[in-house]
Amino acid sequence: MTRSTLRRQRLADAAISTLARSGMRGLTHRAVDQAADVPPGSCSYYFRTRQELLRAAVERLAELDITEIDQRPTLSGPASVDEMTEAAANLVEHWTTAGRERMLARYELALEAPRRPELREALHAAGGRHRAVAENLLAAAGASDPKGNANAFVALLDGILFNQLTAAAPHRLTPEQLRRSLLNVIHTCAEPRFP
Repeated sequence: MTRSTLRRQRLADAAISTLARSGMRGLTHRAVDQAADVPPGSCSYYFRTRQELLRAAVERLAELDITEIDQRPTLSGPASVDEMTEAAANLVEHWTTAGRERMLARYELALEAPRRPELREALHAAGGRHRAVAENLLAAAGASDPKGNANAFVALLDGILFNQLTAAAPHRLTPEQLRRSLLNVIHTCAEPRFP
């Protein structure tokens, strides 16, 4: 990697941290410079506009997600439904603990997306890998229309993630409850009850 690429990556990581800590209103070039511990003006040198900085954060989130998904080969198959569910549950658990900051930043970006079509497009493209994994998982579970049900599965999973990140302690799922919930969601998406 070139020095420029590493610096851009460091600034994108700092933007993610800033979004998680301070929200969209706190995301400034200056705040990112401070979070990245780089000289003032560095962020605006690499990302001239706030929109460029937001896009860099989305692209970095997607890059990190893809890496983590690829580190769990059972999510891409071939694997049993139980193995894929276990891998998905482990990933959700990771995203709500060690990866919590990234998920909070993602929700900040998602809430901003309706007002920024270009950001919405970047988030949609980044979510393509999540939908592909969902499609594979549902196909392994025997869904008659895994591609059609993948969006619903991702939305349900997103709701579980949101609950895990924001709910008070007594309302968070334990790892075992998380696995059971995911298995129920997978089977529900795989075997729709309505014609």
